[in-house]
Amino acid sequence: MAFVLITSSLFIVILSSLGLLLMKILTRKPLKKLNENTYWGPGERPKTLDTTIREFEIEVPKEVLEDLQWRLDRLRPLIPPLEGIQQQYGMNTNLLKVVIDYWKNKYNWTERQNYLNQFPQFKTNIQGLDIHYLHVKPQNPCNKKVLPLLILHGWPGSVREFYSMIPILTTPTEDREFVFEVIAPHIPGYGFSQAAAKPGLNPAEIAVIMKNLMNRLGFKKFYCQGGDFGAIILQSLCILYPENVLGFHTNMASIQTPMAYIKYFLGVLYPNWVTRPEHRMRIYPLSRSFKRRLRETGYLHIQATKPDTIGVALTDSPAGLLAYILEKFTTGTNSAWQAREDGGLLEAWNYTDLLDNVMIYWITGSATTSFRLYAETFNDENLKEGLLRHPLQVPTAIARYTRDFYVADSIIDELFPNNVYLSDIDGGHFAAFQLPEVFANDVFCAVDKFEKININK
Repeated sequence: MAFVLITSSLFIVILSSLGLLLMKILTRKPLKKLNENTYWGPGERPKTLDTTIREFEIEVPKEVLEDLQWRLDRLRPLIPPLEGIQQQYGMNTNLLKVVIDYWKNKYNWTERQNYLNQFPQFKTNIQGLDIHYLHVKPQNPCNKKVLPLLILHGWPGSVREFYSMIPILTTPTEDREFVFEVIAPHIPGYGFSQAAAKPGLNPAEIAVIMKNLMNRLGFKKFYCQGGDFGAIILQSLCILYPENVLGFHTNMASIQTPMAYIKYFLGVLYPNWVTRPEHRMRIYPLSRSFKRRLRETGYLHIQATKPDTIGVALTDSPAGLLAYILEKFTTGTNSAWQAREDGGLLEAWNYTDLLDNVMIYWITGSATTSFRLYAETFNDENLKEGLLRHPLQVPTAIARYTRDFYVADSIIDELFPNNVYLSDIDGGHFAAFQLPEVFANDVFCAVDKFEKININK
């Protein structure tokens, strides 16, 4: 009997402690004002920083390409997949061999470098870091209103995701009153943007950099669009600087509040209270959703805890980097493609498009520095700040893609009380890359609603 009492008491203490810890993490804190001049570059902050805007073109040294070819030519024998297994254990090495062969023998970097240089590119130093960005203006706006749009990628993406969408966003049409001027930066530590030399560059701090970038370009007010980490960074920007944001379109709304979790759990008893009947399978049963999330976030746990360790392997091995990134384009676009020998990759893209994105990571050596954003995001200090548990005051629009992260109707008001446009679209996680026309049209529809609100203010 004593053993039962002691065990029960211990269980209650542990449960209470976990509850208090969870509430501490999830409790909304007052907004913390960030230093807009924090220096993230190497060494001591110089007395003056170069604030000029410099034209930029991708030009990869011959030695880098020769080294890549050397490494691909000397690839060690790959371990064959298990019998009857496609992509369920990660990227199937039979498929990987096909893509590597294409990379070695058919992928033409000279041609692709010209393709990647088709849009005007620039660099400018923000808080000690050279930030790379595309800046594409409409060639012939035809008396249409030109609106600044900041678009931001995530991991394992890059600005390459937007190349097919940018001409749509920047080309006027008769049926629309406006057209966009697009600014598409690489996140610090990704692609051609310089990585932080000091710890602490989390999404909120990057939001400060993005606001400073837009201000330097002359935009005090602007629209923004983000998915994946781009969504998290721009959601942070909307919370910190609502006076600068005219409207926010996201294809990955993040809502992690105590009430949201409570509703999801109570929805086990009555799912229709939480979500539409046709969306029930996207949440329930919770056990299936939890298993799926656990299965597909192994990379997150590694990158959030030991980014530099995994970074060594993927900075040294092009085949390893290729497998690591392409596996996400299979599972992130359609989890059912894990049961296909080809991973479904050619259903949404071609190997050239996918290799463009991989090449950006390879030639810039940005695997490790891109991973570090996870460590800066999912550490105790950043989580306890709870910035993303503050409601957004700006007009918002949420695009829910069928095979991507889902936010239920009943919890949207928790953090998006001014959501004016909600769309449900068939597609996956890399929506701008996969469905550029559909994605661009959704952005136009959202901003049309934002414009009507802003005009009436």
